[in-house]
Amino acid sequence: MKVDLNADLGESFGNYKCGMDEDVIKYISSANVACGFHASDPIVMDKTVSMAKEYKVSIGAHPGFPDLVGFGRRRMAVSPRELKAMVQYQIGALYAFCKSHDVELSHVKPHGAMYNMAAKDKKLAIAIAEGISEVDKDLILLGLSGSLMIEAARETGLKVASEVFADRAYNDDGTLVDRSLSGAVITDDNVAISRVIDMVKTGTVKTITGGRVHVQADSICLHGDGVKAVEFARKIHEALIREHVEVTSIRDVIEEHRIAV
Repeated sequence: MKVDLNADLGESFGNYKCGMDEDVIKYISSANVACGFHASDPIVMDKTVSMAKEYKVSIGAHPGFPDLVGFGRRRMAVSPRELKAMVQYQIGALYAFCKSHDVELSHVKPHGAMYNMAAKDKKLAIAIAEGISEVDKDLILLGLSGSLMIEAARETGLKVASEVFADRAYNDDGTLVDRSLSGAVITDDNVAISRVIDMVKTGTVKTITGGRVHVQADSICLHGDGVKAVEFARKIHEALIREHVEVTSIRDVIEEHRIAV
């Protein structure tokens, strides 16, 4: 079995440091790099791409809403046209740094409120998928398993990978529990790791109400800004290896699916 292990990196900017990128990157196979709207700046983007190249980690654009203060986690009233342009603008910014370092831009994963809104709003999901496709049809859209983003990518003809979360609770409809609610973020490493193995091997996850919902675990997201982020990343990586699950890039996982079909 193969699975991608991804983390959101490059979210520091100016004098503000966010996350422990230099340590987390050692345990992941894909990095979602912030593109300057919800976090990051040109120097951080350049450094993160360079670091990903050094560790042979696949690079993805992580576009968000233009909301530094809210870290892109606040909903915005945007039209599909506006959203599409936001996504394309940010892909273009990161692509420039990938080009300068002679590395490939692999995928696009929307951030925060943009991600959650597009998971439930088909028009927004289509706008994101079309925006990506018009820039580069070979890019992979990384979206929430079972969401409208997955559906929109397929309708647009994009390659697509389904994402699950190691440290987030799920609602019964397969969406993520809002961060403002109790229990939304899982802080117990052992619980999170058990859930990861369950999602990869059984294709299901226990919901916050105690039920179970189907998920497709092509890529597992862990957050690199927690106080135990490095330890968490190491433990998940080690647990997957123990379970004979190969940690590899999103593109490798998708290729395996293609061959299997």
